[in-house]
Amino acid sequence: MASINSRNGNLYVDFRYIGQRCREQTLLADTKPNRKRLENFVSKMQAEIQLGSFRYENYFPQSKKLEQFQSLELMRSTNSHKDSSSGFDCFSRVWLEEKKPEWRCSQITNVENILKIYLLPHFGNVPLNTINKAKIMAFRGNLVKEGNSGRLLSASRINHIMTPLRMVITEASERFDFENPWKNIKPLSVPKSNVSPFTLEEVMLIIDNVRVDYKPYFTVRFFTGMRTGEIDGLPWKNIDFERRQIVIDQAIVGGVIGDTKTSGSNRIIHMNQLVYDALIEQQSFTKHRSEFVFSTKAGTPLSHRNVTKRVWYPLLRYLELDIRNPYQSRHTAATLWLAAGESPEWIAAQMGHSSTTMLFTVYSRYVPNLTRQDGSALDKLLIERGIIQNP
Repeated sequence: MASINSRNGNLYVDFRYIGQRCREQTLLADTKPNRKRLENFVSKMQAEIQLGSFRYENYFPQSKKLEQFQSLELMRSTNSHKDSSSGFDCFSRVWLEEKKPEWRCSQITNVENILKIYLLPHFGNVPLNTINKAKIMAFRGNLVKEGNSGRLLSASRINHIMTPLRMVITEASERFDFENPWKNIKPLSVPKSNVSPFTLEEVMLIIDNVRVDYKPYFTVRFFTGMRTGEIDGLPWKNIDFERRQIVIDQAIVGGVIGDTKTSGSNRIIHMNQLVYDALIEQQSFTKHRSEFVFSTKAGTPLSHRNVTKRVWYPLLRYLELDIRNPYQSRHTAATLWLAAGESPEWIAAQMGHSSTTMLFTVYSRYVPNLTRQDGSALDKLLIERGIIQNP
């Protein structure tokens, strides 16, 4: 295992290669950015060492040990063609280590679980260059038929399982120069998302009847469109009462505070009066005990599963409303903004969407039901101008 250390104010790398201990000095000063830069360098280096594709001169061309290791590498050249037949198990683990710096903790955990539960048991140490299209399709066919522990998997879940497999095989084919078998393999067709927003009347019924200590929480959810991880991980420092703005730059997923879903999800949400009043009220509940706007009595972020199970679903049943998950509050915000005639570009910015495409694709069909603007708006204009008579 390589390590990064400091000597005379500069960083050096300490690692083992072909049974030898190596210490290679760099010209990088011992600073936090330089350590991060060197960590990425070392991560790639270790991956190549494990795969047998590491070449000393590519990393340390000025090293005094270069000639020694070139000789050792030459001695191993008889095995140079084994890389492309490396087992799926070995390479997938190296690939995962390489990808970790790019991903959030939740995504890493998700891929680790997919490898452990589905991919490694099936492919094991099958040589990478023997995994052809037929084997890939057979694997997906088994997922469709058998699922997991007797439970059928959705098309969306199967596509998620296939994604790491595609990434591993594609990377291996490029690195070891064999033909990528992932050609013309299309994802399974996934039904459109179940979008079932609440009406404004239903929203107010929920807010008027929810527990007092959760009234601000659901008011903010319904009228800002925040994702669950964003509102549960929202800190007080991101609330600007003077400008009436909420800064979204972090989220909590799996109990860990991290980045938002995408870079485009970082945004500023404008408070309407209901949201402003709710956050003013919320100060008396949590500001004295937690850095988070919505927290437990211990000051920790809310657990969305606990809130859903103990507060949300019992309330919907009590009010005899259709049972929907709390994420529908985000969809509700979008449809209410559209119904009120807000600019689609402004709504997309509030939602953290990069464009209005998803807005029109997912939500626009609900607007006529909320506003009755189903073509009658033009008739109203023509009547006002005296062009046609009011029927």
